[in-house]
Amino acid sequence: MVRMVRVNPVPVPKNLEEAAKFLGQIGEEQRATEVIQSDLNAKVAELKSKAMSNAEPHQKKISQLVEGLYAFAESRRDELTDGGKRKTVELLTGIFGWRMTPPAVALRNVKSILKSLKLMKLTRFIRTKEEIDKEALLKEQEVAKTIKGVSISQHEEFYVKPTELEVEIASDVEKLKKVIS
Repeated sequence: MVRMVRVNPVPVPKNLEEAAKFLGQIGEEQRATEVIQSDLNAKVAELKSKAMSNAEPHQKKISQLVEGLYAFAESRRDELTDGGKRKTVELLTGIFGWRMTPPAVALRNVKSILKSLKLMKLTRFIRTKEEIDKEALLKEQEVAKTIKGVSISQHEEFYVKPTELEVEIASDVEKLKKVIS
């Protein structure tokens, strides 16, 4: 039979007095660990702050470039999209274009909407746990729009995706129009 021998033996207190010392040392070690963790958190926060500060001019430049590209594209939209047949413009350095976001339901005064739905016998828009079924409202948008307190919004986005990047940058068209006006 092979016996395993521990390389680093664990100290064991011999009496209550030593046990009390162990507890004291555990407290000291835990406090030291917490100080190290606190220092780490402070350094991470400092690094994040510095990184955000360093990134800010680049983010501003990206915003300016997107706004300029949008101004160019919007002024030539019909030409760039073949009269609306296409939504995306492909270039060697990336793509840009326009797209509609998915419809989204916004609710004000949910209790009142629930009451209205019940009175109008539109319970298909009510989930059994008494919350409004936004998906059902999206499926029947024309009916949903007639319910007081319900609005459905959708907006057009302008997007940019450089070839070498995985991410794309999207901006609300209405906000861009205000910026370039």
